[in-house]
Amino acid sequence: MPVDFTGKWELESSENLENYLKALDIDFAIRKIAVHLTPIKTFIQDGDNFVIKTQSAFKSYELSFTVGVEKEEFTKGFDNRMLKSLVTWEGDKLVAIQKGEKANRGWKHWIERDKLYLELTCEDAVCQQVYKRKD
Repeated sequence: MPVDFTGKWELESSENLENYLKALDIDFAIRKIAVHLTPIKTFIQDGDNFVIKTQSAFKSYELSFTVGVEKEEFTKGFDNRMLKSLVTWEGDKLVAIQKGEKANRGWKHWIERDKLYLELTCEDAVCQQVYKRKD
């Protein structure tokens, strides 16, 4: 039985976000705004089917996927790139590999106690974020 990520999570801490965004070629002004935001992530999970909504005062994103099924993804409003994404389970972690023009791109989500962890990678940049349960 997979881990249940369902619920709302609020950003508690973030390390190295600006360098991660820089590796994605995100505009200077956007990077400066992004490091000050406190987004809320909402996970809707039905077995291996997921919808992750990330909302902040500045921008909102929605990602839907089925674990084990590769899909094309356009990162509209973020870095505006076409990717092929594949999310798999590695133990209790959700792990995404995103193939496109940027090397070593992807993310990992996992839960420890009452915290949601997110590791974002692009090229040699790694961002670590911690979220606390909101509901």
